[in-house]
This record gives sequence, structure tokens and C-alpha cells, in this order.
Amino acid sequence: MAAITTETKVQNYTADHNYIERPRYFCSFGGALSTLEALPETIPVLHAAGGCAGSIAWGQNGGSGLQVGGYCGGLAVPSSNIGEKEVIFGGSNRLTQEIRNTLEVMDGRLFVVITSCVTEMIGDDVQAVVSEINSEIEEKEIDAGLVFARTGGFKGNSYYGYDIVLSAIANQYVQKPIKKAKGLVNIFGIVPYMDSFWRGNLEGVRKTLELLGLKVNTFFTDEDSLDGLKKSGEAELNIVVSDLYGIEAAQAYKDRFGVPYIVSSLPVGPTASANLLRQTASALQLDIDVERIIENENRKFYRYLEPLTDLYFDADLQRYAVIVADVNYAVAVTRFLFDDLGWIPVLTQFTEILNEDQQKNLAAKLSGPGGINPLAVFDTNASETGRYLLDIYPRRETDLYVDSLTPAFVIGSSLERDLALKLGAPHLSVSFPVANRAVLNRGYTGFSGGLTLAEDLLSAAVAAR
Repeated sequence: MAAITTETKVQNYTADHNYIERPRYFCSFGGALSTLEALPETIPVLHAAGGCAGSIAWGQNGGSGLQVGGYCGGLAVPSSNIGEKEVIFGGSNRLTQEIRNTLEVMDGRLFVVITSCVTEMIGDDVQAVVSEINSEIEEKEIDAGLVFARTGGFKGNSYYGYDIVLSAIANQYVQKPIKKAKGLVNIFGIVPYMDSFWRGNLEGVRKTLELLGLKVNTFFTDEDSLDGLKKSGEAELNIVVSDLYGIEAAQAYKDRFGVPYIVSSLPVGPTASANLLRQTASALQLDIDVERIIENENRKFYRYLEPLTDLYFDADLQRYAVIVADVNYAVAVTRFLFDDLGWIPVLTQFTEILNEDQQKNLAAKLSGPGGINPLAVFDTNASETGRYLLDIYPRRETDLYVDSLTPAFVIGSSLERDLALKLGAPHLSVSFPVANRAVLNRGYTGFSGGLTLAEDLLSAAVAAR
């Protein structure tokens, strides 16, 4: 097949156009809002026009596996709702009024002001407003923290907004530690709602690292608390489970609290989870038999898969995979298929805007066993995926024998359903937007998460027969 090469270097292709069709993320303001909605006892205060929260809420509802709303989420978010008057004369007074009212009405312990494109452009001094209100909070002895983050949507996409707001919280709210808490680690890189499976994925990472006897602070799950966030500067190590997201937030912790960090791909399945355990144990210099833990977890994983092996081969359930996803899932799913499930990824398309160094880094992570490498594509537009597949499998009607993409499987977002129909292939949505699944606590990280992903993939393959 044209997509398979014996070279060690992964083939890659960068799109030559600069437009975005059907974007797969919000602006940085939207990413910051989604992040704050997931933090316990945290109230976002928007300094924005009235339409911002509504657009984000309905986009989140349609793309995050039906997850939207909650206390002070969705359309119930406090907002200054600025209009033409504030654009001309400034919106600082309106913001001051909104913060005071929110402190009085909403039940929370951390209040975070985030700014939109409009308020960034008119130059409102949000820092001065927050400083004034903080003085009032101290005088009245209110048990609440108030911070701000400049998250104008033009600064980047929603994943960047996650980094901006967590960095702001680290610099303005997290306490400087008196001493380090032995065995405490913080997790970064899984962006709430942008990863529709964020709850389950964070829990999967926690369970994996708890195998090393660590106390794991993931910030966003039911097992986490605002006190854990406030004391997160006591951590011995920050672990970024993403090749791109969360690194800036981890760097903010390193700069302010001296907490070192390591970077790992999203750990989906036994191979990636084992690598994370080894990397973490090495960074913390743990006196523990990591290989024995890995061996035990691998045994459990393959004991679950073992009953399916006869049917897997008899029914020919191996597939050629097309992956169209964000950075986290593009790398994690490709590696899982290669390393753990035995499928053959032929094309992996990254849907973020990435610079040249990032592209080289990510493409290098896709190298398969025995030099079997997928075509790595960097293009925000899923409508181009079919063209890339034609480059791999050209249609020549004069050929007696042709190499075709069959049996195929498409893994991506709900936007890839049309591609799957054209290929006559099963389809599974894992990357934002996930509009055709309801997601509660499902997750794909860790050893058990790999079983869940294998179950979902094989179920879709069998159902399509």
C-alpha cells in the first residue's frame, strides 16, 4: 500500500490553504469558560457581550457528548453583557457591578473573571477592577478568591484558553507551599468538554498513577476539591498527559513553585500506560517494582481480550484505520491501534493549526512496528481527508488488480460520519465534536480504558457487518 513505508521517518503532508471549515474547537475565551465550569466551587464571571455565553453553551451541547449546563454553567453564567454604550465609554463600571452582584448571589469560593474579544479591544482595566473588589473581600472577610485571566478569543483556540486560565489561577490563587507533599502529583493536558470523555479519562489517569502509591490531583473530578487546587503548589511533580495542551500551565507551576513536570502522550491502553508509569517512577525516583505492576496489569488486560481472539481472527476483525482527531487522540489512538489492538492506521490527520516543529514532533510519534507508518496529515479541514486517501489509494479503472482501503474503519469526530459512509466503513466518534453520543463517565485512558476503546471499536465493526 502507498501509505505503508519501510522508512523510519513518517510521511507527512501539510495543507497549503489557510481557511478553517467546520472548526473543531471554540476560541480561547470558550476554552477558559469550559475549564472553569468543570472546576469545583468555581464561578466564572464573563466580561463579554451577551451572545458569547450562548454561542459557547450551544456549541458545547452539540459537541461534548450532550454535556452542558450544571450550576453556573451553560446559559446561567454571570456576564457583564456589555453593549454599544460600554464599547464607546468603557465597561469597567458594568464589570464592577456584575462582580459584586455575583459575589452576593452565587454560591462559590473561587470567582474568575475572563475577558472576550470586545473587552480586550476596548482596553478595560480588568486588573484594577479585580484589585478593587479583592480589597472589599478582605475588608468584609468574605471566604472567596477573585482572580482574572485575559482570554480574548483572538488569542487562540479553546485548548489555549485552558492553559491561559489555569496559569492565571496558579499565579493568583494557588498558595505558595511551606513544604512539599510527598507523593502528590498534579495532572494537566485533558481539557474539560473539549475532550468529551474528560471525566472518565481523568479518572483513568488517576487509577493508573495510584498503582505507584501516589496521591493524584486531577482538579476536575468528583474526587477533587477546590482545596486541592489551592494547595496544588505542594506537588512533587506535574504530569502533562498531552503532547501539546497543559504544558504552559505546568510551566507556570514550575516558575512560581519550582514544581518540575514531565510530558507524556494521552495514555490509552497498556503500552502507553506502562510508559507513563515508568516515566513517572523515574522522575520521582520511586523505590518500587514498576515492571511487576505493569506485568500484573497487562495480564488482566489480555485475560479480558483472550475470549475474543478466536472470533477476531475467524471473522477478520482487523481493520485499516483512518484517524481524524485533535492532537491528544490522533497520537493516542494511532499508537493504541499499532501497539495493542493490531489494527493498521493508514492515515492520521491532525485538525489543529500547528507550527513546523510541533508537526515534526507529532509525526515522529506515529512510527509503527517494523517501519509500518501512516501518512501524517496536518489539516484543519476534514473535507480534504478523502483527497488524501485518494493519494494513497489512487483509482485506476484500467488496472486488473487494485489495492483498496478495505476493510476500513474511521475514528474521529461526528464530522467524519460522511467520510465513513462514502468508504462504507464503521465509524466511532472520540474527538470533539462528539454530537452522536451521550457521554457520562466513559473514558479511554489507562489499562481499563484501553479495554473500553477496544470494546467500542470491535462493537462498531461487528455491528457494521
